[in-house]
Amino acid sequence: MRTILITGPGGSGRTTVAAATALEAAREGHRTLLLSADRTDTPGTALGTATGPVPTEVTEHLSAWRPDAAERFRQDLTAFQTRAANVLDLLGAARLDAEEVTPLPGAEELSFLRALRDAALSERYDLLVVDLPPLPQALALLALPEELRRYLRRLLPPERQAARALRPVLGRLAGVPMPADWLYETAARWDVELAAVEAVLTDRNTAVRLVAEPGPAGADAVRAATLGLALRALRTESLIANRALPETAPDSWLSSLLAQQRKTLADWQESYDVHPVPHLGRDPHGPDDLTALAVPGVNPATTPVGWPVTDRLAEDGVLVWHLPLPGAIRDELDLIRRGDELLITAGPFRRIVALPSALRRCTVAGAGLRDGELRIRFAPDPDLWPAAGR
Repeated sequence: MRTILITGPGGSGRTTVAAATALEAAREGHRTLLLSADRTDTPGTALGTATGPVPTEVTEHLSAWRPDAAERFRQDLTAFQTRAANVLDLLGAARLDAEEVTPLPGAEELSFLRALRDAALSERYDLLVVDLPPLPQALALLALPEELRRYLRRLLPPERQAARALRPVLGRLAGVPMPADWLYETAARWDVELAAVEAVLTDRNTAVRLVAEPGPAGADAVRAATLGLALRALRTESLIANRALPETAPDSWLSSLLAQQRKTLADWQESYDVHPVPHLGRDPHGPDDLTALAVPGVNPATTPVGWPVTDRLAEDGVLVWHLPLPGAIRDELDLIRRGDELLITAGPFRRIVALPSALRRCTVAGAGLRDGELRIRFAPDPDLWPAAGR
């Protein structure tokens, strides 16, 4: 399945563009699902058909779905209480009824990610168009699976579960009870679910489209989004320049706005595959208006972003790790090595990544930013890489 992730600044018209993209794909014959994180029925307004908590058929080959985060959270909590019944009874806990449960912070994001996973694994569709939240919420959402998996591995390492026979002894030595089997089982199940979401986001058939109005604010948002996506090894497939004014705009106050759009579009075209989408002079409503937007169709699978390691041992005695970070600024970059991980800070974004196996036996020898690519040099540690000392 192909997956297109669509996001942009708030008010940029990203939901309308997502609906138009899904409609265009359906007309091309792709069995398409539009999955939206919008709390209100903005997709339904654009499509002219109400959408809700179950997939709704809009036209031939096109369905739309807005998952109900509150209901999904109630179901998850009820299931959790059932699995942990023995522990809760031992503690004398009073169970919560489904009717009194309201979603906690973060529950909505997790519910949406699970819906994304379920939709991507479905065999009913050829294409999944995902209407993500506005920036920067979308960037935080895309980072969530990897970060939660890292927390789970640190807090409940899977290898400790293998020593279940020793846990009573360890508990007596430590003076505190050790985690029960059900806790490890729950962590393992969450890890599998999060890994499935992560696999969808990083799949070579997944692409990101940014939506922004050409202008200073849109340019700043696109620049930041591109860097945030690049740090997650996600490439911007195309940039939808929404609400572009016609070149024949009357000579009035619109002329300065048109000149501003022209300048931004010219700048964008140097770095992005830009697709201007016209301003209709009204809010698009219904299939005819969405068709008039003339959004681009579905492209073939994109080349995944690579973070290759090049061997410069013979020439310079180092291995070089190449990280494409378009839009990064040297003074806003920071690197911290922690064991087999590297903490990378680029502007307002941060990511902790595991080092490739070869680099774990090396020490960081320096780094430099050139042409939008961060190049980190690693020198082999003689104690861990005996061949380097010969």
